[in-house]
Amino acid sequence: MNKNDFAITPPMGWNSYDYYDTTVNEEQVKANADYMAKHLKKFGYEYIVVDIEWYSNDAGTRRSEHQYIPFGDDEMDEYGRFIPSPSRFPSSKNGAGFKPLADYCHSLGLKFGIHIMRGIPRTAAERHLPVFGTNVTAADIADPGSICGWNPDMYGVRNVIEGQAYYDSLIQMYADWGVDFIKCDDICDSWMYRDEHFSGWHETRMLHEAIMKSGRKIVLSLSPGPAHIDKAFHYCDNANMWRITDDFWDKWELLKNMFWRCEMWQDHVKAGCFPDCDMLPVGTVGAGFGEERLSNFNYDELMTMMTLWCMFRSPLMIGGELTKMTDGDLSVLINEDLLELMKEGWKAAQVYRDDRYAIWKSHNKFLEKTVFAIFNLSDEYKEFEIDLNTIFDEGKETYHFKEIWTKSYVESGETLKVTIPPHGVKAFK
Repeated sequence: MNKNDFAITPPMGWNSYDYYDTTVNEEQVKANADYMAKHLKKFGYEYIVVDIEWYSNDAGTRRSEHQYIPFGDDEMDEYGRFIPSPSRFPSSKNGAGFKPLADYCHSLGLKFGIHIMRGIPRTAAERHLPVFGTNVTAADIADPGSICGWNPDMYGVRNVIEGQAYYDSLIQMYADWGVDFIKCDDICDSWMYRDEHFSGWHETRMLHEAIMKSGRKIVLSLSPGPAHIDKAFHYCDNANMWRITDDFWDKWELLKNMFWRCEMWQDHVKAGCFPDCDMLPVGTVGAGFGEERLSNFNYDELMTMMTLWCMFRSPLMIGGELTKMTDGDLSVLINEDLLELMKEGWKAAQVYRDDRYAIWKSHNKFLEKTVFAIFNLSDEYKEFEIDLNTIFDEGKETYHFKEIWTKSYVESGETLKVTIPPHGVKAFK
């Protein structure tokens, strides 16, 4: 197998984190899968991803003290591998794991994914549980000096044969469940380890090797960022997605900063390798964090976010609760002129950027099509005069465009004049 065949185009789907935090259950996952199959699948969205601590029976019960409860009530098999909480995922009982839920998603024509933490459970090491297929225990392969700074569940795994055996057994279990997507956390970057000895580097390779051995095409997503640009070759060799930012939320400062991040990573986007701008906080978010609320992004900012993500060809993972989507929320996610850029053959580049505005263009030489967008990065309405000769290789006296968000048609000479609201965008095809 070649991991670049697992995701020829950027993965698109839904992730439970932005709305549920650690608390999502089986009924809620199915409801979101049903919505996706009915409303989003035809536009290319297909992954349903259960995010962090699906193995925790008491997740969210001490939210005022801990997002992740230290040594909480977690479900684990005899080989020190986390398994789904049966109280939250009833179909997982009697050793079924996530197979019934994955089968349900597959029956809808969707794909199923899960979140994991880098490493091996600390509880497995404490109990000296055996590592499947070896004569050693979890304590022998665990590295107590390699921990996550924000989640207390895991120790890193040592770079030894038995450590690889642990990851092999873990991924094979997921493959047997029917998992199509793994988001591994605390592995793309770590604020605790700033030198070359971060075990996430070799654990990324171990995960990749385990997926290859499993025989199942499992997309590997690395989280969180910011990814290291000097490690681009490492991410490309071993993963399909890697976060170029820390957690992205609905704040203008974070969205504006993403233009710089996309500029830095634009030359590393290719089949099977997608720098990841993180989830789309569209619609209703925050319930699991104790504050169910609408996204703080206004409609102009949502259009800016969606336009940049699609032009850059970032994976599109919706963070809002799908069953609470309004028609306006949905319209942001299903603009077909933008989603066309997620298909094969498109190559994007930033044309210009300063503190006032940015210009991106994407070209498909096979279709002979070009899309470009002008983003107002300022806090005021602005009129911009754009020399189209800086965007197109061959100048014309007259240009004819379709404006992607309004669906209106525009005719222009060599200079295009546009007025754009603060934090807004005009995109043309």
